[in-house]
Amino acid sequence: MKFVLAPDSFKESMTAMEVADSMEEGLKRVFPECEIVKVPMADGGEGTVQSLVDATGGIIIQVEVTGPQHNPVQAEFGLLGDGRTAVIEMASASGIAYTSPNNRNPLYATSFGTGELIKHALDRGVRKIIIGLGGSATNDGGQGMACALGIKFTDSDGYAVKLGGGYLHKIAHIDTSSVDPRLAETEFLVACDVTNPLIGPEGASAVFGPQKGATPEMVEVLDTNLKMYAEKIYEILGIKIANIEGGGAAGGLGAGLMAFTSARLQVGVDIVVNYTDLAAKIIGADAVFTGEGGIDFQTKFGKTPYGVAQVTKKVSPHIPVIALAGCIGEGIECLYDENFTAIFGILRKACKLEEALKEGKTGVTLATENIARLLALGIKKSNPQNKIF
Repeated sequence: MKFVLAPDSFKESMTAMEVADSMEEGLKRVFPECEIVKVPMADGGEGTVQSLVDATGGIIIQVEVTGPQHNPVQAEFGLLGDGRTAVIEMASASGIAYTSPNNRNPLYATSFGTGELIKHALDRGVRKIIIGLGGSATNDGGQGMACALGIKFTDSDGYAVKLGGGYLHKIAHIDTSSVDPRLAETEFLVACDVTNPLIGPEGASAVFGPQKGATPEMVEVLDTNLKMYAEKIYEILGIKIANIEGGGAAGGLGAGLMAFTSARLQVGVDIVVNYTDLAAKIIGADAVFTGEGGIDFQTKFGKTPYGVAQVTKKVSPHIPVIALAGCIGEGIECLYDENFTAIFGILRKACKLEEALKEGKTGVTLATENIARLLALGIKKSNPQNKIF
């Protein structure tokens, strides 16, 4: 018997590896001799660094950088097992978690710390950087990130333009002569799970600005500034970023990375699937287990369980895909047409969120054990290969 365990993290409860460990415990209570292949997953958001570090035998590196509100913060990035690849979550340096609801200001917030994380990774000798977008406090189009990497933005009088989305309209000149030369030798893969462009009614400011503290008036200013920023980048660098799909991710950091590095945007879970070699590990499996904190109709729009289900379908459509979740939302019926076999909740009783988060590991173990007992009923004694289905 072979089981592949490829869950995402359960936010604020368990890392992806902890979920996989709990699944393994439940399965081995029923199938003690089974083969377990654990592949901790992520979709480019929170948990991507930990998942890829766990999957490749890498390490987490702690560094001090500039936070979104211009103050020092402790951030981290992952150095993967090959020693040549780094993985960064921009939220670790420039995330909304560093702000409180009453002091968020996307006019002022900067992505400078994300650029500092990139520099720290380059100092480690890496030549491939995976960057997860999401959870940002910023709306600066990656201006701060670019400044940290040596790019200079000046106004019509030759003075440095302040950091933040509220000052982008002042940019008259962009000087790339002092950019870190290592950028040209480094491959950038950007994990992105949104398709919003940089500007317009579906852009970074209009869609994501309000959750970062932007008032309707601020949204208008921010969108106008990003438009002027994009025009200046095209005028000086000859690069069009205004309407690139995904350019509006993380306050426009997606567009900024495409303008100032060799970045390619990809669906986050696809990057993780490829880097963990998930498809090869699924070959010969009797069942695949996946999951994340919440599963609903939105799961099919690039979330980890969906990615796992699709890879399994390509490798071997007959292999059952079983998903676990802390919360099962509306519209999961659509997932059964997307190669999901069954979806189970892990809660044992009605309880407060704090208790549910604390008991996550136990819930995953018990749910997996019960699923394993059902699977065991499907194994016929006359089946010499001992297959489930």
